[in-house]
Amino acid sequence: MRPEGGGAVLRREDWPCTTAGYREPMRWRGVPLDVLLAVSGVALDLLTTAHAGDTRYLPAEMNIPMALLAGLPMGLVRRWPVPVTLYLAVLLVVTDQLGSFTSNTAQILICVALGMAGFRSGWRATAVAVAAAIGATAVNIADPGIALTINAWMYSVLLPVFPAVLGAYLRSSAGRLEERDVTPDALLAAGGVAITVLSTWTSWHSGTQPVWVVGLLAVVGGLSLGIARRFPGLVFLLQGVLLVSADTYLNDAVNTCVILTLVAIGVFSMRVASWPWTVAAYFAGCLLTAIAVVGDDTDITPFRVGVLMTLVATPIAIGRYLGMRQSAAAAERLRAEEAARAAVAQVRADQLAERERIARDVHDIVAHHVGAMVLRAGAARYTAPDGPVADALNDIRETGHQVLQDLRDLLDLLRAEARPEREPHLLANPADVVRESAERMAAAGLVVDLDLDPATDHAPLIARTSAARIVQEGLTNVLKHAGPGTRVSVTVTPEGEGLSVEIHNGRPPTSIERLPSSGRGLAGMRERVRALGGTLSAGPDGEGGWLLAASLPARLPSGSAA
Repeated sequence: MRPEGGGAVLRREDWPCTTAGYREPMRWRGVPLDVLLAVSGVALDLLTTAHAGDTRYLPAEMNIPMALLAGLPMGLVRRWPVPVTLYLAVLLVVTDQLGSFTSNTAQILICVALGMAGFRSGWRATAVAVAAAIGATAVNIADPGIALTINAWMYSVLLPVFPAVLGAYLRSSAGRLEERDVTPDALLAAGGVAITVLSTWTSWHSGTQPVWVVGLLAVVGGLSLGIARRFPGLVFLLQGVLLVSADTYLNDAVNTCVILTLVAIGVFSMRVASWPWTVAAYFAGCLLTAIAVVGDDTDITPFRVGVLMTLVATPIAIGRYLGMRQSAAAAERLRAEEAARAAVAQVRADQLAERERIARDVHDIVAHHVGAMVLRAGAARYTAPDGPVADALNDIRETGHQVLQDLRDLLDLLRAEARPEREPHLLANPADVVRESAERMAAAGLVVDLDLDPATDHAPLIARTSAARIVQEGLTNVLKHAGPGTRVSVTVTPEGEGLSVEIHNGRPPTSIERLPSSGRGLAGMRERVRALGGTLSAGPDGEGGWLLAASLPARLPSGSAA
């Protein structure tokens, strides 16, 4: 219906993606994979019914049409998994009542469709598909010769539930098949054991082979899939040996071993990104499958050979597809990490550039005005008579000179290219930092004797700040290596226009275990003192104690700024 006023009709594809109940249609990609799934479904049914003759209701000529009915819908399973599952459930019931061997194919394909439903559909739709599959599987098992025992019901329930749970897991954020995630391995092992046990349980007491032989096949063949992602070649080889052994000694388990071998081939193709090895695995899989399905009375025709080769190619194609997806995801994560590192480096470069700009602005503005103030105070001093005014002008002039020098030192540090992150208390009074460090270490158990000369307040700010950092690190090292109860003396005194720092601790009162040291604390102190043009020495005092001494000049050496 066209709206009044000649307005344009709002089409469904123009609706917002957030509209309730509407999902953006899936893009029609991967058509070759859909075609391969359809062809593989048809090929699987043709192999299953290769030796089937006329049944009570269907002649042998209906095998090909039935194969088309069972296999072709698999080409739509990626787009409409739930409808395909419901269709296969109906087909399973119908073919079971007709006595057609296509029911075996439908039973296998319905598991594939359920896995895709769990992967692509919501839990409500998946639950409906699982319920339909359970009912169809129960009908398929309820033959006159098989009673609906507890084992039969377990088979009917677990066989459809497992692929749906696996698909839902792979859809979740946890199902990305990470290298260190063992959940996919556990699911593969559990699925392998479930398939072998449920498909061979009717043969356990048939008398053809001892129970332990069938049980060993179930355990070894199923559990080995749990390590297929880690050792794909070894598991593929093991499954091949089991398949040949089952074909020779345990015919009832041949079909199960074929399925496990195809799974192993798929995992091998996913994990081994080498085309020569993939081709070798393909021909080995064709040979193993031929050994299992070709009997003495089987007519080998080009059509059957093509069907067999297509069946083996399916897990290889799926495995290669998943492997390429994983490689692409890993490459994308690597690019994201590199982009993050580049962004951090860019932020760091921007910070350094901004610091340089701030330093330039501070120098051009603040230093200019302070310098002008110093010059005017000096000029006024020579014209003013002696007395309080002259003393005040002298004080202004000297303080201004000190401010200019401290400002230059701070700007030199600000402009440095390799500058550590801002440390705590950088803007605090260095003398307060020294006292606070001594009090904190005394509370931690050291006996601290602090001698902080008040005259150190007249030293340059850069020297006082460095002295405070050395006291902090030195006391921390004493506590770490000598332990509580150790007496330590801290002396900070003027030395020329700079400062002298000495930290001396005696022998530890008790024997303590020496803690490991990275050496970064002492190396950091040496680097700080070296940057200021000073000296630092640290070592045993010859009496069981330790002596650290640093000499900090009043001025930065020329050329230290960036």
